Amino acid sequence: MSPVTGYDAEFLGPGGLTVPLPVPAQETRRLDYTHFTVLLDPVRRLASVTACVVDGGKLVDLPRTGGWRLDTRVPAAEQAGKRLYENNALDRGHLVRRLDPVWGDMASAEQANRDTFTFTNAAPQVDAFNQSKDLWNGLEDHVLEYADSHDHRIVVFTGPVLDDDDPVYRGVAIPRMFWKVVAWASAGDGEDARLYAAGFVLDQTPHLDGADLEAITAQALARDQVPPLGPFRTYQVPVVDVGSLTSVDLGPLLTADVLGIEPQPPSGAEPGEILIQRVPQARRWSELTLREQIHLRSGS
Repeated sequence: MSPVTGYDAEFLGPGGLTVPLPVPAQETRRLDYTHFTVLLDPVRRLASVTACVVDGGKLVDLPRTGGWRLDTRVPAAEQAGKRLYENNALDRGHLVRRLDPVWGDMASAEQANRDTFTFTNAAPQVDAFNQSKDLWNGLEDHVLEYADSHDHRIVVFTGPVLDDDDPVYRGVAIPRMFWKVVAWASAGDGEDARLYAAGFVLDQTPHLDGADLEAITAQALARDQVPPLGPFRTYQVPVVDVGSLTSVDLGPLLTADVLGIEPQPPSGAEPGEILIQRVPQARRWSELTLREQIHLRSGS
């Protein structure tokens, strides 16, 4: 059985290509699992960042089995556990998608399958299914198909957007937005490996003005009800905007963006200023409704 090593920064080689683990602004606890790593925010009781290595040439098709459990390596009080999801419309949303780390020899694949059902890898999401959520869950598949001629390998970083104004429900601040950055390597004849990255945001904020959202949220929390959540909307966004939105240091991913948008010199703007009235007015963001709308070619 392969050792549990967590995220591997050298996974996308050859050519000395290194993609370090993203660095959140806040203190986190690093938890390694089979083929992925969780950076747990013990104050928010949710992951700040998850990082998974995916070898598409070695995936193992295993059924969805097992139940959710706490990670015994950290105190239960630092994890959003079972109570958050009881008797309400919240799903335990996998941050590292169950299928992604399930590869390699059978023992490793089975352990990875079990590892994804740890509460440190869960985040509360609205349970209503729609096309946008289906697209969000299939983004890795789409990138993997694109990278098929380049060793079938990708790395996937995912997390919730942890805003200071997220509504607190049962002791846990509920994120309304989630982010994902997928990266892969490509090399032409005689070229060194080149890094590519694509950034995405999922938003489940209701289409309400600020006053209505605040009032309805307060009413729901007073009744021990889930804060209002809207239908999923999925956006492809500049990777630099993911970094600004989350205050997570994404390292070389910022300059590997297939959209060709690179970081600009600091302007004094606060990270949250990239959004005006939340996502619908955000700059340079493209809402996705079909897989064909995803940009994976550099500069497209």
